[in-house]
Amino acid sequence: MGKTINIFGDSITWGACDEMGGWANRLKNYWGNSDDYSRVYNLGISSDNSDKLLKRFTNENEARNPDVIIIAIGINDSQYIGDKNNPRVSLERFEKNLLEMIMQARGREIIFIGITNVDEAKVMPIPWDTIKYYDNENIAIYNAKIKEICEKNKLSFIEMPDLLKNEDLEDGLHPNSKGHEKMFLRVRDFLETSGVI
Repeated sequence: MGKTINIFGDSITWGACDEMGGWANRLKNYWGNSDDYSRVYNLGISSDNSDKLLKRFTNENEARNPDVIIIAIGINDSQYIGDKNNPRVSLERFEKNLLEMIMQARGREIIFIGITNVDEAKVMPIPWDTIKYYDNENIAIYNAKIKEICEKNKLSFIEMPDLLKNEDLEDGLHPNSKGHEKMFLRVRDFLETSGVI
């Protein structure tokens, strides 16, 4: 029997820079064509961070009543404005936000997706907003926090930092079609081999 899956995230989840709608939409298309049909909702919103996601998290889940919740958030939390002492969302608040989501989602299967690396030559600063920066050192700190939370709460965590190379990134931040395909395959394989789907 199919399951209902809510996938939360930012512009990478939403599918920026991919003609097929990104890794989450590829999952939707993949399971939507299977005999054991699952409903997959891509709830990625461009520029989302954990603060913004938390504000809509309960309502989105109450509206769709998912069996599985996949959360792919953190890259925009790790972004900093001007210098590293001014993150968009502090690490402490990021942790608090994730723990609140876990509490709100109790009774459902929760899976976290790790944060992808960036091509620093293109996003330090980002060309469309030159006071904002992404770097892999900061991403690694936020990714480690997600992993730590998952370990403490016995939740599944899908690693991503090792997956994408610079040539898999369209603009230094968002995966291109090849990058989204790599992400789709990693998430799909994890969900199938772990018995989630």
